[in-house]
Amino acid sequence: MAEALRPYAPPAAQAFEVAAQELEQSLRDSELEALTLEAAEVESGYSLAHLRRLIREGSVPNAGTKEDPRILRKHLPRKPGHGVRPKLAAESIARACVQPASSPSQVVRAVASGGQQ
Repeated sequence: MAEALRPYAPPAAQAFEVAAQELEQSLRDSELEALTLEAAEVESGYSLAHLRRLIREGSVPNAGTKEDPRILRKHLPRKPGHGVRPKLAAESIARACVQPASSPSQVVRAVASGGQQ
């Protein structure tokens, strides 16, 4: 994007490049963050006991000490389905309230009333 923009707006192209570099650095820093087991529990979906067991078994490297274990975000296991946005109640209710018209005359009445029936 920045290269395509450079002939027309060099300062904007430079701003895009700087923003991209800052984003990449932020993502790298985030991956190297050592999480407490409590934070790792929330982020991963696994229990404290399970995370402790993974560290003890060596499946996940300990980024802290034996007394205060930590897990780097890049090594954090993710429970399948954890963090997937559940359907919003409002979406479910709206879907349930919208019923298809059963006849052409019902469609005409709905349109004429502005969908208030």
